[in-house]
Amino acid sequence: MQATAYTYDPDTHCGQVLLDDGTPVPYDAAAFTAGGLRLLRPGQRVRIETEGRGDTLRITLVTLQTL
Repeated sequence: MQATAYTYDPDTHCGQVLLDDGTPVPYDAAAFTAGGLRLLRPGQRVRIETEGRGDTLRITLVTLQTL
């Protein structure tokens, strides 16, 4: 699934992405680290992997979207 980086805290490696429908979804440091990223800037397109649905939706991986 694709999303747009919305927030990122370089100290905690946590933040939020915006799904294409505008829904903000938080991610934790484990999801950020799993993607091998070192930095994320708001507005960057990212690829995410998730578990669950609705209120239980959880991001398990955040990585940069490449073509």
